[in-house]
Amino acid sequence: MKKYILLWLIIGNCALNATPTIPAPTADGYRGIWFTLGQFSKYGDKYSGGLGTYCANHEPMAVYAPQVDKTFFTYGGTISGQRHLLIMVSCFDHKTGTVPRPVIVYDKQGVDDPHDNACINIDDQGYIWIFVSGRNVTRHGFKFRSQKPFSIAAFDRVEDKEMTYPQAWFLPGQGWFHLFTKYAGAGKPFFNRELYWQNSPDGRNWTADRKLAGFGGHYQVSGVCGTKVASFFNFHPNGDVDKRSNLYYVQTEDFGKTWTTVDGQPIQLPLLKINNPALVFDFQAQGKLMYTCDLNFDRAGRPLVLYVTSHNYQPGPEGNRELCLSRWDGKVWQTSVISKVGHNYDMGSLYVEDDEWKVIAPTQTGPQPWGAGGEMCLWISTNQGQTWTMKKQITQDSSRNHNYARRPVNAHNPFFTVWADGDPMKFSESHLYFGDANGEHVWLLPYEMTNSTAKPVLIRSSIPLSLNQKD
Repeated sequence: MKKYILLWLIIGNCALNATPTIPAPTADGYRGIWFTLGQFSKYGDKYSGGLGTYCANHEPMAVYAPQVDKTFFTYGGTISGQRHLLIMVSCFDHKTGTVPRPVIVYDKQGVDDPHDNACINIDDQGYIWIFVSGRNVTRHGFKFRSQKPFSIAAFDRVEDKEMTYPQAWFLPGQGWFHLFTKYAGAGKPFFNRELYWQNSPDGRNWTADRKLAGFGGHYQVSGVCGTKVASFFNFHPNGDVDKRSNLYYVQTEDFGKTWTTVDGQPIQLPLLKINNPALVFDFQAQGKLMYTCDLNFDRAGRPLVLYVTSHNYQPGPEGNRELCLSRWDGKVWQTSVISKVGHNYDMGSLYVEDDEWKVIAPTQTGPQPWGAGGEMCLWISTNQGQTWTMKKQITQDSSRNHNYARRPVNAHNPFFTVWADGDPMKFSESHLYFGDANGEHVWLLPYEMTNSTAKPVLIRSSIPLSLNQKD
């Protein structure tokens, strides 16, 4: 496999628009990247474990294409037994209930950091795009496009540029809206993260980078509803990355020409002050930290933001952490607590289905208490997020913590959520899973493959269900 990876890199580096002469290399199984930040305290690392679907600031990581009845997804993979990041792409065929060998879009050449994971989306012609994150100014990011519509067989590298935490959205009739992060100059500390966006009608011709916000550093999560593109983000008080607080929200409904608050009041960009019209909650004044998870919209197109609040950046019981939902009801922001959580990086996703809102997240204690992740659970609200009930514990008696449950665009059963596991206390294997909308079934993607395709293994089933059964 290594010789094919090397050949792929040589071809890709010859010219940005060069056409490969061979298909992209594949891996012989689904193996997620394991990572440690190496920032330890009494209760373990600040975050670590299986981070193949990390991080919340890479969006989306899966998308369902009804034209071919497949869910395409990306994840951070690795070489067996190593910490060696491979940018992977694959797809689940809903007709056959199978997955192919995953494709290696890019070998990170010794990088082991899942901050360099990618996001994925599909344009109106069916081409699959992979936006690979860079890191600061030391590692550029890359944009890849599939050579054929709805095919992962081969990719062209379209561009490399300074970009971290890519969030790539395609708006039919308009084109690409790409939100991402840049750092405020070479040589400056990593916490000096600033938010930007750019547009393109076709993915090849892009506008200049335009700054959204830059005061102390930020993490953002974005989403799309019709022609509306929205972002919510925090900031780092005094530029300290361990102190992320406040909640800001902005939106645009004209492809970035103008930006407003949630109630339509115009905002002048870039935002450069802590107190500005986009501020929703002053968590800093409450002594709280805020960790972004997901952004979605109700049936009226009003924003819903999912996040974790905490009182301590270090892991352990002192954090008093809560998974929260804040929703705009048309007049004011309403907030509810979904569940207590055990770690700042217990990340889940938010779904809106008719009269039911769902959250899938690792809210139950896992086999490595106080480590990132836990046992995956399904929470339900039938009153527009006012109250929540845990309907299912999706995973049970696990050997490794599960984390980073990701919501595909147009999520379609049974590939409703995808995530990875891993031991946050020590280096381990990391397996990848997906589950259905009701939390009834969980499938394990094959860690090793001998054939070109395989059926994922059903490891949890509350009721009989075929893998390719229709909704």
